[in-house]
Amino acid sequence: MALLAAACGSSGDSGSKKDAADTTLIAYTGQSSDYQSNFNPYGSGIIGGIGTIFEPLFYSNVLKADPPEPRLGTGYSWNADGTQLSITLRQGVQWSDGQAFTSRDVIFTLDLLAQHPEMNGIGYDGEATAPDDTHVIVKFKQPAFVRGPQILGRVYIVPEHTWKDLKTPATETINNPVGTGPYTLAEFKAQAFTYAANPHYWGGEPAVKKVRFLALSGNQSGEQAMRAGQVDWQTNPIPGLKSIEKNYPGYKAIIVPLNQMVLDTCSSAALGCTGPQTDAAVRRAIYYGLNRSQINALAFEDAGSEISPGFGLLKRDTATISAKLQDRTAPMQPDVAKAQQLLQGAGYTRTADGTYAKDGRPLALTVKTVSGWADYITAANTMKQQLKQVGIDLTVEQLSWNEWTAQRQGGNFQLIVDSLNQGPAPDPYYLYSNSFGTGGTAKVGGKAVTNWSRFSDPQVDEELTALTQLDPKNASARQPHLDAIQTRIEQAMPYIPVLTQGTVTEYRAAKFTGWPTENDMYAFPAVWQTPDNAEVMKRLKPAGK
Repeated sequence: MALLAAACGSSGDSGSKKDAADTTLIAYTGQSSDYQSNFNPYGSGIIGGIGTIFEPLFYSNVLKADPPEPRLGTGYSWNADGTQLSITLRQGVQWSDGQAFTSRDVIFTLDLLAQHPEMNGIGYDGEATAPDDTHVIVKFKQPAFVRGPQILGRVYIVPEHTWKDLKTPATETINNPVGTGPYTLAEFKAQAFTYAANPHYWGGEPAVKKVRFLALSGNQSGEQAMRAGQVDWQTNPIPGLKSIEKNYPGYKAIIVPLNQMVLDTCSSAALGCTGPQTDAAVRRAIYYGLNRSQINALAFEDAGSEISPGFGLLKRDTATISAKLQDRTAPMQPDVAKAQQLLQGAGYTRTADGTYAKDGRPLALTVKTVSGWADYITAANTMKQQLKQVGIDLTVEQLSWNEWTAQRQGGNFQLIVDSLNQGPAPDPYYLYSNSFGTGGTAKVGGKAVTNWSRFSDPQVDEELTALTQLDPKNASARQPHLDAIQTRIEQAMPYIPVLTQGTVTEYRAAKFTGWPTENDMYAFPAVWQTPDNAEVMKRLKPAGK
């Protein structure tokens, strides 16, 4: 709490008026170590700026099948065969340093992605031109309907005039970001950084004038800060959640099932992964050895729900979840006998101490998580005890956020507690492309972009390519390809499904109004989700004003 007090009352605020402090939005993402300044939207270790400083052309709400909402773009259209995307840009937009935003900035950003594969997490392969300052045309060699949401909603436009001289844009540390967004960077300290409302924002200056993101010592510190009324917005399970308004006066909570909790496995020996987890039989044994009901109760206050091993969201993607899956949903109760049968079929034998071994090497694995993430740490320790019953020796290792991020990207792990992101639009294609496509991964030691498991499968890649040729509205033509992807990843299981996370967000309703609700879920409300968190910041207003 001393750290919290230091972060909330830094020297930059010591002389500020009380009413200004009372209207500063204090946010906590779970950051459990000092921040290291980097606001490069395409760099590793980025701590902020997406949506707040650097904007996309459009915003898509992955919770709803609604049309994208205009941001830096105001309109777009495809030609008949999906090989040309025409975009109209918003006029009168300025960068935060006063320079005019034009189509040159969009072309520059897209060209950066094309020229630097390590920045190109969306697999952009188009050729962009600008007939004038307010229009962009992107041409593709093949139909590219599915590229649309990524280009429109997941490319964060950077200013040509400040980026053109960067020699290594993928790795440059950006400490003084210039953007078009609703906020600018006002102050950075290792324990907290602060946004200030952009008075020249094209959408109007936000009502919340300052937003401060804290670094504490973990989720438990966030809960303590809530009790003290010193954090306004955080996302993690807390004790007494079901009676939050009684236990935490002034606060409310919302639970949204979206991201899918998994164990990332470094799965491909061909790409340099080492360890027992490179064997699909071991991965599937872990899958059957988990007691998901117990994990949900002990780590997440029963806020989670069932998950499909084909990774379609059970409510949103009901129509596309394959009938050919062995398990439509992962079993909530363990099947120890089946897990052991899989190990025995793969040549493992049980030793005197109850642990399985093969070729004289015990079946021992290390799972990594972030220090201070109390829910994930509890989940990992619970899995350790559960898998001991199967005959698998699991060690839990806690890392700093920066270490965790670097090791996940570089493939320096066996298992990682993680969650899969749904992508830019409410369509399972994007999760499959990002997390299972070869284009998103790299050999161990290289930098994976989105496919942390190093999974590389010709069949899955072929099906993903086929889906890029089809209009997303043509459900009947797409389904055979979705079936093939789901059954293959269930068999290979490079990501071991745990639960659909009931993402729990607590917010201070007594201090600010305009939060997402079940009746108006205008954005995913998790404090760490970008660019959604910027959408929330723009909607909030100090209570009573």
